[in-house]
Amino acid sequence: MATQDLTPQLRTRLSRLEKVVGWFVTIAALLLLGGLAYYIYNLAERKGWFLTKAPYFTYLKSGAGIKPGDPVRLMGFDVGKVTVVTAESPESGENVYIEFEIFSRAGGQGSYYGYVWDDSVVKVRSAGFLGQRYLEVTKGGTRVTNDLHATYKEAGGKIVAAWSRVDEAFTNWTKRTGGPYWLPSEEPPELASQLDQTVQMLRVSLTNILQLTNALTRTLTNAAEATENLNELLSEAKPLVRNVAVITANLKEPRGSLGEWVFPTNMNYQLTALLTNANATVGNVNTTVTNANTNLVTVFSNINEALENLSGITSNLNAQVQRNGNIVSSVSKLIVDTDHMIQGLKRHWLLRSAFKSKGGEKEEGSQPEAEDSSRPSGTPVRPTNPKGAGRE
Repeated sequence: MATQDLTPQLRTRLSRLEKVVGWFVTIAALLLLGGLAYYIYNLAERKGWFLTKAPYFTYLKSGAGIKPGDPVRLMGFDVGKVTVVTAESPESGENVYIEFEIFSRAGGQGSYYGYVWDDSVVKVRSAGFLGQRYLEVTKGGTRVTNDLHATYKEAGGKIVAAWSRVDEAFTNWTKRTGGPYWLPSEEPPELASQLDQTVQMLRVSLTNILQLTNALTRTLTNAAEATENLNELLSEAKPLVRNVAVITANLKEPRGSLGEWVFPTNMNYQLTALLTNANATVGNVNTTVTNANTNLVTVFSNINEALENLSGITSNLNAQVQRNGNIVSSVSKLIVDTDHMIQGLKRHWLLRSAFKSKGGEKEEGSQPEAEDSSRPSGTPVRPTNPKGAGRE
């Protein structure tokens, strides 16, 4: 239907609707453009397009699990990303070249690469069980030394100088003239290699476990056989246990069955009488010993008194002898003179017969006649009377 065929009212309403649709399309397009701009801006912030970037590089043994665009972490934060992962030339002596960037902090609050000093290290961490890995840069300034420096120097939000290990000084740096800064790396074995080692260890462990289980099985089998043998032994020992129970029951009787077995009743009475007599005898012996002990004490006391009296007599005699020193010599002279007198009487012709034995022989033990010491020398001895030789 042509527009001129419509009524004025319909044409007015149609024009208003066209204006509303136009405004709607315009606003939708503006919103779409605004959303696209916000997305691009957010993506730029997330990708760090508006941030200052400090380039670094390192060498790894393997590039497995690392690809360009992977985040780089520092103290647990995502502070950069990996830009280049490539293999080195065979003559370089290195395997994989890794280049990455560390950003400045958003909002002008400093930079993350300000934490990276010349003693920082790139550590390779595992990101999962699928072989993924990521790079983590350690915070610098941890060595106990004063010779530490930042990797880059910043001025006006831009990097203006980089530390040179060769010159030991900061040198001018730009994106065109300066290259990335080298950091050493610490790369543990890959997760796959670790898993292979773990599998090998588990294989050896499983072999040992199987051997252990076999030994345990044999032990359990032997234990089962031992329990069966023990059950049979216990079954055979039941009569013995019953007999032992009967014997112990007899032993628990008041009179004591075991005692009656060893010592019959008659022997028991005889032993009792014997022990009674022995006890009485021991009592008598004890009384006798007590009396003898009393008598011995009395005798020894009397002997002690006699010895004390004798000691007094000898002491008095000793005192008398010590006072009269001539008594001993006089007594000795008296004994000698008496002996001479007796010997002289024996030799006298008148008294010689009185000293003879009854058989007419000389008295046994008599000494031969000796010369009288009182007779002068050369005087002849007078002969004995032969007539009186036979007289008694």
